[in-house]
Amino acid sequence: MKNIYRKIPYIGIIAITALFSSCTFDEQVDPNGPSVDGVQSNATIGQLNELVIGVEAAARNGIAIETTSSGTMARELYLFDADPRNTGDLLGKNGIGLDNNSFYSTSQWNGSYRCVKNANLLINAATNSNAIIDEERRGYIGFAKTMIAYELIQMVKSYDRARVDVADENNLGPILEKDEALAEIRTMLNEANTDLNGATFLFNLSDGFTGFNDASSFAQYNRAVAAMAAVYAGDGGAAITALGDSYFDLMGDLNIGPKHLFATGGNDALNGLFKLQSTTVDNQNNGDQIIVHDSWVNDAEPGDTRVANKTALRPDPTVSQDDLVGAYETRLYASSTSSIDILRNEELILLYAEASMLNSNPGDAVTALNVIRNAAGLANYTGGMDDASLTTELLNQRRYSLWCENHRMFDLRRFGLSNTLPIDRAGDVIYNTLPVPLSENE
Repeated sequence: MKNIYRKIPYIGIIAITALFSSCTFDEQVDPNGPSVDGVQSNATIGQLNELVIGVEAAARNGIAIETTSSGTMARELYLFDADPRNTGDLLGKNGIGLDNNSFYSTSQWNGSYRCVKNANLLINAATNSNAIIDEERRGYIGFAKTMIAYELIQMVKSYDRARVDVADENNLGPILEKDEALAEIRTMLNEANTDLNGATFLFNLSDGFTGFNDASSFAQYNRAVAAMAAVYAGDGGAAITALGDSYFDLMGDLNIGPKHLFATGGNDALNGLFKLQSTTVDNQNNGDQIIVHDSWVNDAEPGDTRVANKTALRPDPTVSQDDLVGAYETRLYASSTSSIDILRNEELILLYAEASMLNSNPGDAVTALNVIRNAAGLANYTGGMDDASLTTELLNQRRYSLWCENHRMFDLRRFGLSNTLPIDRAGDVIYNTLPVPLSENE
């Protein structure tokens, strides 16, 4: 069986050196490209820490393409650039099908499994190393398993399935459907949480994990991811319990949480979702731009500050591409080095609202939804307290709080609402799942 995972190389320290200038490492034979075999048997602390850096670096891979692809399919946005597949394939132009060997099907899969592979290398290296004691070993393993679980959740969101068992690249497990995959992911998160209990971190994470950079605080991130997985699995009770052990704070800063960092260094990466501002009618046609779907602006409640904060009117709102038009363009990120949230408190509050609904506690759900509404300049919710009304309100707040963050397509799919999306051109088709790459076909 051919597959992308087997082809993924180890990504070492060079990938993210700029973010870790304060770190020091033991002298290595080749610190910029250590061999896989060299770290799998009695790895040094320095080699283990290089693997940690490789895991965090690879976690950023594929974010821009996964976000714009799913966002296009969910009619959140259009990507106006030179590639016609962004306004053709992803919108089912004239009934065209999605290609399982195109960039939108392979980029996220490849990027996430690159991170997973690095994390599995770290688990094996830590397990076999004589340079560390048990509590230190559990720190490496708990970190790695948590990172793997988060990446696999992204697979489920985009592909509705995931290959969970990939520790042995020569004996890969099957691709699991959503429910079975989530069950395995939740088990992995609980194992990681057990590992993190009383563990020690010998490694430094980037500043993106400030506040979550030792075993006990990173365990709060683990519990946040566990809450997300539990909600997606429909387990409201487990989600509430996990949120209680996370950094969830109903009255706290909405932006608290780990972040992906970016930098301009030659060995680093830039935020691919940042787009230069269109300043004139002429230059809005040059380069590429994320165009906001008109429905996102038009459907917003009057006074919702998220619209003004995340978008701006184009110099000429009537200029189209491929018979598509949008009056607004993105202002979600200020620069090419702006960070991207991994899982912030705002999303946790929305997860708490959904978990409360799953637990038949509509009052708690409305309390959480009002926190989000008030932060966006909106008055308290006054709609119905039945499941249908609250679901509509929940999805609406997720739509505006999490715009262009790879959520909308999954949200509509899991609630069976993909067929409510607008058709922008005659002959377009709605797709709500990315195809598993051709190389992964079993």
